[in-house]
Amino acid sequence: MVIGLAASLIAQALTHLIGLITNLSFYGRISTEFSSPAENHLGWWVILVPIVGGLIVGVMARYGHKAIRGHGIPEAMEQILSNESRIPARITLLKPISAAIAIGTGGPFGAEGPIIATGGALGSLVGQILHISPAERKTLLAAGAAAGMCATFGSPVSAVLLAIELLLFEFRPRSVVPVALASTVAAGMRFCWVGSEPVFAMPALLPPSGPALFFYFVEGCLFGLVAVVVTKSVYWIEDLFDELPIHWMWWPAMGAIAVGLVGVFFPHTLGVGYDNIAHILQGQFVGTAVLVFCLMKFISWSIALGSGTSGGTLAPLFTIGGGLGAALGGGMIMLYPGAGIDVRAAALVGMASIFTGASRALLASVVFAFETTHQQYGVLPLLGGCTAAYLISHLSMKETIMTEKLARRGVKVPHEYVALESE
Repeated sequence: MVIGLAASLIAQALTHLIGLITNLSFYGRISTEFSSPAENHLGWWVILVPIVGGLIVGVMARYGHKAIRGHGIPEAMEQILSNESRIPARITLLKPISAAIAIGTGGPFGAEGPIIATGGALGSLVGQILHISPAERKTLLAAGAAAGMCATFGSPVSAVLLAIELLLFEFRPRSVVPVALASTVAAGMRFCWVGSEPVFAMPALLPPSGPALFFYFVEGCLFGLVAVVVTKSVYWIEDLFDELPIHWMWWPAMGAIAVGLVGVFFPHTLGVGYDNIAHILQGQFVGTAVLVFCLMKFISWSIALGSGTSGGTLAPLFTIGGGLGAALGGGMIMLYPGAGIDVRAAALVGMASIFTGASRALLASVVFAFETTHQQYGVLPLLGGCTAAYLISHLSMKETIMTEKLARRGVKVPHEYVALESE
């Protein structure tokens, strides 16, 4: 519970730090208010902002610790599986600062991945100070990670499920109870600071019809394939950077060139973009415009992530999935207006199912979409669409966007939970 409190404080501090760097970088003002870089008036000079951020992150990774590279969750998984959940203490400080610099200078990432990684590093650090067993240290790491997610989104149940599906690799009282308590405290603290309103507020959905449910299931199948393409594309770009004849310290700055170029013409691709997700889920961003935006967001994010900078994957995946889902739903409404399809529900299913397909965190994805929108009539479409995406992903690729990097390093990641005959 103390770790949950500390992780929520770190999440608030990181959010304000991102706001400070964003305001300084794009508007030349001193403010910690969380703002979007999209309203900047820098013109072509905006290209330099993410490049400078990439240079700083590269230097921090080389002379601080290279574990700050990437989106955080795979690195935490690796420490759990191969290093008895021992994360170096300096990661607790370097990871959030590097992520704040990368995102604050326009990196198209979410803050949630670094916050989850930082919370996990905090839990691991406490476990190392207390000299407890590796199993207990793993629980503290997962508790910190889940608390970080709760403090960002106010989603305690999905945070626990995400910890189980991606970090704990077990479902036992000894681990679930501490993680749930940490998540409860972190979510409660978030309610005290910012209120209990959903992160992604949207108009109330109506109960889905039979034809609409069938469409959401088919949509989930399609987004399972999209998740496969996204995952393979990210690692293909990463492989291209690996072949460069220059030190990896310079790669984040090179990837930032693409971020800046895209940002000149599509400024809303810069930064976290939670406002983009909200507009998509509210049905305010549809048609050809959202398709072009999703393509540009994917190009910017995948190149930046492949370069090895510090940033998250959740928000970009939610943005891309939600936008493509809204476009698909809008097209089907034009073709079959009497099917009862809701473009907002299609966006919600797209958002959750692409993350399910990419991470295979099925239950966490369904519950997360519900907790961040408070849409009870979205649960059934979500369950059908996410399950379909999970199935297609499982049949189409061996690893996930979270585990591919570990598999390449020879780390074996459990994909199934089985009961032990004896302890």
